Amino acid sequence: MELLQSIIAVVRKAGEIMLSAEHIEETVEEKSGRANYVTAYDKKVQAFLFDRLAGVFPDAAFIGEEKEENPPVSEGYVFIIDPIDGTTNFMKGYCASCISVGLLKDGQPYMGVVYNPYLDEMFSAEKGRGAFRNESKIHVSDHELKEGIVLFGTAPYNEELSKRSFSLAYEFFERSLDVRRSGSAAIDLCNVACGRAELYFELLLSPWDYAAGALILTEAGGKIMTADGKELTYEKKCGVVAGNEKALQVWTEVASDIR
Repeated sequence: MELLQSIIAVVRKAGEIMLSAEHIEETVEEKSGRANYVTAYDKKVQAFLFDRLAGVFPDAAFIGEEKEENPPVSEGYVFIIDPIDGTTNFMKGYCASCISVGLLKDGQPYMGVVYNPYLDEMFSAEKGRGAFRNESKIHVSDHELKEGIVLFGTAPYNEELSKRSFSLAYEFFERSLDVRRSGSAAIDLCNVACGRAELYFELLLSPWDYAAGALILTEAGGKIMTADGKELTYEKKCGVVAGNEKALQVWTEVASDIR
């Protein structure tokens, strides 16, 4: 628990970098694919996290979205970091971005921290110890999907998946109270974890998008898997679906019909 609190303290300080950001659009660089960006602040936050977390846990390796080469995750302790999840939101001042720090132990989630500095919401979990929003324990909702909200994502640079993503979103729009698209996978997973929504899906994500949120959600009583119903992997990109048991039953029925 002491290690988790140390990670939380580092992430909170990194959030101050986001909050102090100015003239963000002047620092933007394009990455491969349509509407895929990185800012100087993404790099600054990642460098800060790598440095401070190495001091907290010197034996851990690091994987980061803005790191060119990453180590394998199957052995030992590995931090998986998204310095700013929701970069486009961050660029536009939309205030729906967060810092995501997952810690794997021998390839499996061990600790997770997701921090939205704009709302000062710190989500955290340690394997076997439950999940928390700030100091309060959280749990997924028990609502059926027809009484719930569905969250989804579809990155513009994954254009080949856009039509299927929005077709699925329409199907779930008809089966739920409403749908939402925030632009941050980590925030969406945490919103399901604390009962604000019942289901989340995205057809292609990188491990740093979900490594922390996956543990927070499962420790909150939810379930997460690949979009085709397999065990989640932290070694490569995959589709992700997460929610409570009732919502996931509907996902299985609907997704099989939308190819």
